Amino acid sequence: MTTTTPKDYNRWLDWLDGRQEAMLARLVDWSAINSGTRNLAGLERMAERLTEAFRALGPATAEALPLPDAEEIGPDGAPRIVRHGRMLRFVFNPQANRRALMVIHYDTVFPADSPFQTARRTDADTLHGPGVADAKGGICVILAAVETFLRSPWGRDLGIEVLLNPDEETGSIGSAPLLAEAAGRAQFALLYEPALPDGTLAGARKGSGNFSVVVRGKAAHAGRAFHEGRNAVVALARVIGALHGLNAERPTITLNVAKLEGGGPTNVVPDLAIARFNVRTESHADQHWMEDRLRALIAAADATAEDGITVTLAGGFTRPPKEIAGRTAALYDWVKAAGGVLGQPIAWVPTGGCCDGNNLAAAGLPNVDTLGVRGGLIHSDREFMTVSSLTERARLSALLLMRAAAEGLPWEAER
Repeated sequence: MTTTTPKDYNRWLDWLDGRQEAMLARLVDWSAINSGTRNLAGLERMAERLTEAFRALGPATAEALPLPDAEEIGPDGAPRIVRHGRMLRFVFNPQANRRALMVIHYDTVFPADSPFQTARRTDADTLHGPGVADAKGGICVILAAVETFLRSPWGRDLGIEVLLNPDEETGSIGSAPLLAEAAGRAQFALLYEPALPDGTLAGARKGSGNFSVVVRGKAAHAGRAFHEGRNAVVALARVIGALHGLNAERPTITLNVAKLEGGGPTNVVPDLAIARFNVRTESHADQHWMEDRLRALIAAADATAEDGITVTLAGGFTRPPKEIAGRTAALYDWVKAAGGVLGQPIAWVPTGGCCDGNNLAAAGLPNVDTLGVRGGLIHSDREFMTVSSLTERARLSALLLMRAAAEGLPWEAER
């Protein structure tokens, strides 16, 4: 195995020094393409730009993979089909024995009719715009890091698979099987959600599930036939109280009832009500406990409801918890050491948020996420990123790729 010194790596990392403005211009251009998860036309335009950029790096396999349709509960309480954009896959050096998986999404939370559509520089080191941090800035970092690595003497000694998915912001329901499949082809993964503004990474991540409770009753005139009706809204209110009560039963979970739908004119007994809620769990044991409690709670609500009322549950967990242990812990320490070489202090904190790193961890692949740009206020019209972090974070990832190729991974010394 080839060994080298940090000084040798710096010769190749220095190529990034003059790249910041070009990276910024690309990010501004990408930010102006609305690629909200449900905007299939915008996602396709974004996919074309991304494919062009990655193909320009040199010989690579480039694929646009269709994702399966999914189901969700519509406002009428019935399942409806949800269609996704395409997963982009770029593979470099398929002949290499060791492979890195680099993952991030190209969808955003901003729909096509959002007023937040363009990026602008608010000061010398701050860019404000949709997706600039979450996560088109991260794609810029991947692109520059891979280009830097391929120019280096170790540029053929590590296989790289880049996956860019179009549905992460809604739980990666369509892309999850492809992520799990890719996890079996790699030894480690790097993910490019934004870091915190000071560069801190996300460590352990909670799991997440999205659910809908659908209550159906019987409509009736509120004045002439009130007692013939069966009020779905009132029945749902009882269920919501029981759901919220689960928060007091287990301190390591949170259940947030977030959206209510149903009802209509005040002179009609409502026959439909829907509650949508999210659950966060710290451990796999939490998830199993919650699944059991939800099944029991909904079954009891349905069994004890007055005649003519039905209560059903839809949805499930899409992100298992990500715990920092074993090879994942070793990988975090390895990233911290690389940051130290570059003068970038690396720390991490647990978070209630989740990402595709949860899915890859569940598939058994060690991974570090939030290696994207430094930024904040994501999922709002105040989203921003730190301009200087474009080349800063690209240097870190390029160094990780070179070290993986030249020195191997931290746990390989165990053999």
